Amino acid sequence: MKNPTQRLMPYARLARPDNWFKNIFVLPGIILVFFFDPAIITPAAWLNVALGLAAVCLIASSYYVLNEILDAQTDRRHPEKSGRPIPSGQARLPAAWTEHAVLAVAGMGLAFWVNPRFGFVAFALWIVAALYNVPPVRLKDLSYGDVLSEAVNNSLRLALGWYATGCELLPPLTALLAYWMFGAFLMAVKRFAEYRRIGDADAAAQYRKSFQHYTDERLQESILFYAALFGMFSGAFIARYRIELVLATPLVALAMAYYLHLGHKPNSPAQYPERLWRQKKLMVLVALAFGACVALFFIDIPAFRELITPTIIRR
Repeated sequence: MKNPTQRLMPYARLARPDNWFKNIFVLPGIILVFFFDPAIITPAAWLNVALGLAAVCLIASSYYVLNEILDAQTDRRHPEKSGRPIPSGQARLPAAWTEHAVLAVAGMGLAFWVNPRFGFVAFALWIVAALYNVPPVRLKDLSYGDVLSEAVNNSLRLALGWYATGCELLPPLTALLAYWMFGAFLMAVKRFAEYRRIGDADAAAQYRKSFQHYTDERLQESILFYAALFGMFSGAFIARYRIELVLATPLVALAMAYYLHLGHKPNSPAQYPERLWRQKKLMVLVALAFGACVALFFIDIPAFRELITPTIIRR
């Protein structure tokens, strides 16, 4: 007979705490606020940021539970996902629905406790997750819609970081759009890796409806499309707000290129974002790119700015 810990373990796995690291994507929103208005970052603001992170983790776990409830039937056809708590029969559906509701209510309550703007964006995050998972909309079943709807969570997380500090202004639109396309690039590589691992178009379509339209070529074209849009929106932000960030672009591009390289590997680690921290080379490249971006937000280089800023020659 199982002890209480053993009985509860499948429900802890349902919440996927190993995926909470994705909420690091709120950090750029905090950095942006500090760049535009350093005085807003007070000890009270840091407390709200900590509470906000906890709220986002709870909300994310609520839709991870929802995702597994609704995907249990198709997950049973996946070589690895079939071992998840619900597809494998380790967790009961009524208890899983209760867990989903408790996590959602707790996360949303904490989010509105931080401040109303943060709460409304957190609610938007939950709504997008519902549209992604729940019939009849179920955006995850639509080719390209699956990637774009999942990736918009990146923009929402940036906004959550921004509003967690207490800032009342809107985040820069170019930053939100760039962050969205960066997330789409990451998700498209993940889909590409999943498609290649299954290795059969019919089997892929049975596992995930969005794969009915996908091919290797179409997925790679979409990866290029999202990466190009990320570069263009990022360039617009850099030109408008911080030209020094141009110096960090080679490191960002190198990290993205290596992630794409991982996407081509057999049984690619890109299929499992929660395990990417084990990819040491990727983590080093990401740390270097992120560190360079943060540093260049706050280090002025007048000579470089003068060199790269366009000038108008009047006759």
